[in-house]
Amino acid sequence: MPDQKELKEQRQKIDKIDDQILDLLQQRKEVVQDVLKRKVEKQLPVFVARREHEKTDVFREKAKARDLDPDWAEDFLRMIMAASRAAQSADTFPRSTTEPKHILYVGGEGGMGSLYRKFTEHSGHVAYSIDKGNWYQLEEMAPKLDLVIITVPIHVTVDVIERIAPKLKPETILADFTSNKSEPLQAMLDAHSGPVISLHPMHGPDVPNLSKQLMVFCAGRDSEKAEWFKEQCKLWGLRIIDADPAKHDHVMHLVQGLRHFVALLHGSFMKEYDLNPAEILEYSSPIYRAELMMTGRIFAQDAELYADIVFSNKERRELLLRFFNHQKNLMKMVEEDDKRGFVKEFEAVTDFFGSFASQALKESGYLINRLADRFS
Repeated sequence: MPDQKELKEQRQKIDKIDDQILDLLQQRKEVVQDVLKRKVEKQLPVFVARREHEKTDVFREKAKARDLDPDWAEDFLRMIMAASRAAQSADTFPRSTTEPKHILYVGGEGGMGSLYRKFTEHSGHVAYSIDKGNWYQLEEMAPKLDLVIITVPIHVTVDVIERIAPKLKPETILADFTSNKSEPLQAMLDAHSGPVISLHPMHGPDVPNLSKQLMVFCAGRDSEKAEWFKEQCKLWGLRIIDADPAKHDHVMHLVQGLRHFVALLHGSFMKEYDLNPAEILEYSSPIYRAELMMTGRIFAQDAELYADIVFSNKERRELLLRFFNHQKNLMKMVEEDDKRGFVKEFEAVTDFFGSFASQALKESGYLINRLADRFS
């Protein structure tokens, strides 16, 4: 076994190598800043998926050639690239139009409004904000506006649409950021004679940058006139999906409405059963820790926001009632100690999930291992 002196020498070498790694990362950051400057000049997007895929594939092969774990190498590279995108997102962006566009965010002082207003301004467009305190400024703004985005709580969205639409020029594009699409889209079509699109940013206001985030576009009227905004979203690094409003809402009932109510059930029962989350962590497996964190993050946010999401419309509430009725059927297994019935239902769901179960096992395993390594 090496003595302490030999260990000290090896540790010093490791420290020196670590310093070299940091120096190289600093050099890489400087090159990234030059790349950003060129992207702005040539109107290129911050995030190019094909470039990242190609780079990670090559990096994995190079890691193998050096007898390094390719999965670890890919994680390391992706963290570096994510940091690069974040650095780019803190600066100027390329603009999708020759001349600046004038964009109004109604509710622009809120989380999502503030976030997109910042990116709009960093792209050289002119951004405006209206909230309760400065609605009187709309008269002055209206003649200049190319695009108006409604980013207010769900329960007041239609009222705001009906209030603002008569003030707009016929050529102004009217859009919304709500997580429901069918009702707001119809309200905009009814209230405004000009171009209409419906948007859903599939992320929260706390993201460090927009790269790799998802934006849903639902066509309304003369949607091609908003193509420049779609291109701007791509330049910000967003992924774009064109969706049918009814299909979007059907999926969101489950993705948002049911998921958030299940979180309330989880948290509410913990409170009822007096299971303090901090104490549970001491006994948690990595997978339950991950589940608990996903539940806990919801309760760190605004209750009114989640109430709006869960109770946003009749269809979503009906889905929740169907969910409760389904739970009653499953409760019989517990009441009757029906393990056979449990296994039968479990296997039926397994067949329904199909190959997705294997994908979920792989992806969740990655998350759980990283979470355990970082926070255990």
